[in-house]
Amino acid sequence: MKGSLIRNEDLLPNQRENMYLLISTHFNGVKREVFDADLLEKNWVILLEDEKKALQGFSTLKIYETEFAGEVISAVYSGDTIVDPNSWSSSVLSKTWINSVNQLRQQYSKGKLYWLLICSGYRTYRFLPTFWNEFYPRYATPTPAKTEALLKFLARNQFGKYYDEERGVVRFPCPQILKNELIEIPTERLKNSHISFFLQKNPGYIQGDELVCLTEISEENLTSAGRKMWFAESSEGGEERGERREGLIYS
Repeated sequence: MKGSLIRNEDLLPNQRENMYLLISTHFNGVKREVFDADLLEKNWVILLEDEKKALQGFSTLKIYETEFAGEVISAVYSGDTIVDPNSWSSSVLSKTWINSVNQLRQQYSKGKLYWLLICSGYRTYRFLPTFWNEFYPRYATPTPAKTEALLKFLARNQFGKYYDEERGVVRFPCPQILKNELIEIPTERLKNSHISFFLQKNPGYIQGDELVCLTEISEENLTSAGRKMWFAESSEGGEERGERREGLIYS
C-alpha cells in the first residue's frame, strides 16, 4: 500500500466517489451532501492505495495560518479519516501523514505548527500518546491555561455553534457514527489509562460526540515511535506500536 498527498482540487471524480463509498461502509449517518461540504472545506487529501490502485484509506486536511495572542501560528485540522480494517496492519497512513505535514510545512512556515484533532473513537485518541509527548486533554496532566485558550480559539473558529466549550466536544447536527463492530471499546482496553481517560472525557462518543484535542507538531514533541515515523526509520514488519494492532479509523 502506498500513500500520496493531493491537492483537493486535483482529486478525480472517481476518487471522490471511492472516498465516499469507503467511509459509508464503516460509518452510519454519512450523508453525501455533508461529506461533499466537509471535503470542499479541506485543501489537501492523503490517499492510500494498494498495488491495484484500489482505495484503502484516506485523510482530509485543512492547513492554514492564523493569529492568536498577537502571534502568527499555523494549524492543521484533520477531517474525515479512515483506513479499511483489512489494511490495519500497515503503518502507511502514519508515515504519509507525517511526511505530508513536513512537506506542507514549507508552504505554511509561520510560527509554531499545531494539530487540531477531533476524536469520536478511542483508536484515534491513541494516536496522540503513541506519537506525541505533550497533547491535550490528557490523562493525569491538567491542560496549561495558554494551551486551553488556544484549543478553544481554534475550535470556536472551526466548529462554531457545534462546539460545546464546557465539555470540550463537538456535536455535529449529522454525526457520523462508527458501525457496531467498530465503535465499542473492549473492556480489557479500559485498563489503558489513555483509553479510560478518553471515555471519561467523551462519554457521548457512542452518539458521535467528538473530543477536541491539540498538540504541537515539532520534532522535540515526538515520542520514540514518533521519531521513527518522522525520520522514516521504521519498517513495515512487527507490531511495536499500538496503532498497527488496532488501526486508525475515525471522523
